[in-house]
Amino acid sequence: MDYSLVDSMRDSIRFAVEQTLAPYKSRLCCKSTFVDSRARIMHWHDFGNLEGPGWASNAVGGAWELHQYAAFDGRPEIARQALQLLDHVLESGFVDEATGFVVGYRDTQRDTFCLNFKHHDGWFCPGSMAKIGYQMLLFADALGDDPRAARLRTIAARMAEWLHRTVRPLPNGWYPRRTTRLGTPLAHNAERADSKDPIFDGSGDGLFTLQLMAGLTERGLADWRAEIRRAAQAFMEAGGCFGSINHDTYDKHENVSYAVGFRVLRQAARLLGDKKIRAFAYRKCLVGLEPFKMREDRNGCQTKGLLFMEKSWDTSYMWENAEAALAYVEAFEETGRPWFRNEALKILRAIAKHHHGPYGFLTEGVDWNNHVGRQHHFGRAKYGDIKYTEPLLNNMHFSEPTLRLLQLCPELAAPTPPWPKARPHKGLGYGPNCTTPTRG
Repeated sequence: MDYSLVDSMRDSIRFAVEQTLAPYKSRLCCKSTFVDSRARIMHWHDFGNLEGPGWASNAVGGAWELHQYAAFDGRPEIARQALQLLDHVLESGFVDEATGFVVGYRDTQRDTFCLNFKHHDGWFCPGSMAKIGYQMLLFADALGDDPRAARLRTIAARMAEWLHRTVRPLPNGWYPRRTTRLGTPLAHNAERADSKDPIFDGSGDGLFTLQLMAGLTERGLADWRAEIRRAAQAFMEAGGCFGSINHDTYDKHENVSYAVGFRVLRQAARLLGDKKIRAFAYRKCLVGLEPFKMREDRNGCQTKGLLFMEKSWDTSYMWENAEAALAYVEAFEETGRPWFRNEALKILRAIAKHHHGPYGFLTEGVDWNNHVGRQHHFGRAKYGDIKYTEPLLNNMHFSEPTLRLLQLCPELAAPTPPWPKARPHKGLGYGPNCTTPTRG
């Protein structure tokens, strides 16, 4: 039985909606940022007792992706749930609307807010907050004359102003990876204040600040052209700031930083009409994804078509692969070159092989080199898929490039029946451990 891109997307959306959305103060939240294939909360992990709009929890981005999927597949009830999830972020205390500052997380056990995934307020990543602001702009675009749209745009605009006023560039012209809430740069890593972060001034996380400013400028909500040009020039003069975007890793070269670098610099180049920035995006950022590609299955794992994350942590994680697919979709959209479309398809079809269990779960990553440890793999296999995921990020972020590719190439959407009403039967999925078909 064929298992299409739409089937894969439906499974992951179904897992997020049916298994992880939960009531909170008359709205909806994601019950945890780290669950297993049966949606049980992994309390032992840093992410287990967190939710919110921050980096890994991704409540605004996830809600927008649910809303986009609902429009594609004619699921108004999911659109309503997406808006309840958005309202949770807007109304539950994450947002300071006067400044645009957004707190990333809520500790679900203590029902308290915190700035980072270590459950404290000692630091946060300004670029990751800017990413939330850009997600708000995308959601506002989809909401038409809904009053939420104007509110989201106002928050995003004030956030950019706060960032520009408070988080000053470092001597190399790039943005600090971590700061205090007051904008003071912090050069230590996420875990220990006495341990230096080697990519403090070279993380790709700063790209999201440019993305927010570009998004506001494109929409006529502000004019950040001068700062975008200055920061893009600093980025290029450094040879690219491709250090880890993930908050808990420290490589100078991470696959997702190259993908985000391409997307943001291409956006800046279009906005500024700058051919040099566009050339850097294609020749340095997009080409920079090549060393991360796995062109074969490794150690018995289905890795062909996926990208590993970075040299020091070579697991293949799904949200980073989704960003790489987005980069290729945008390159195809701009150039019309079939090669870019095919690269996106390779990634998305490779992702589709890694659903597990009865509910549609997609693994957070393929641990083909046993970096994480067999105790975290399905069946305790030495090499294999990790048995946990982040519901609104690793589990479903690939829906965004999937939907965009289907808009460009509708023929890729093989006919499939509606959302399954009955519990799926075992053994009909695409992946080796999948038990979740979406063909009824």
